[in-house]
Amino acid sequence: MASIFTQIIKGEIPCHKIAEDENFFAFLDINPLTLGHTLVVPKVEIDYIFDHDDKTLAELIVFSKKVSKAIEGVITCERIAVSVIGLEVPHTHIHLIPMTEISDTNFSRPKLKHDPEQFAEIASKISENFDS
Repeated sequence: MASIFTQIIKGEIPCHKIAEDENFFAFLDINPLTLGHTLVVPKVEIDYIFDHDDKTLAELIVFSKKVSKAIEGVITCERIAVSVIGLEVPHTHIHLIPMTEISDTNFSRPKLKHDPEQFAEIASKISENFDS
């Protein structure tokens, strides 16, 4: 069965898309730690990040960098934290988390709650700022 991320990429499950190219897809995390928390996933469904070939891994990082620059242009933060945990969904994904303090990256803290309009507005602003 396809992962939830593959279903999102295929449009079977809705998301708040930030950016996409032929190999990667970025969208807002529905349980964000901070405003603008984004997930970047390769379109090829491979569970563990280090099982990707070197070319894909390098391109994933470069795509994530472009997404992080788009986030920084919209969300006030000190920097974008990068986290790869990979246990919750068996599909490689990078968390890009706008942060102003280290506790912003604590996954055990309560998640932010946004209504659909807030998600759509944030995603639209970041997407407009994305430079492909």
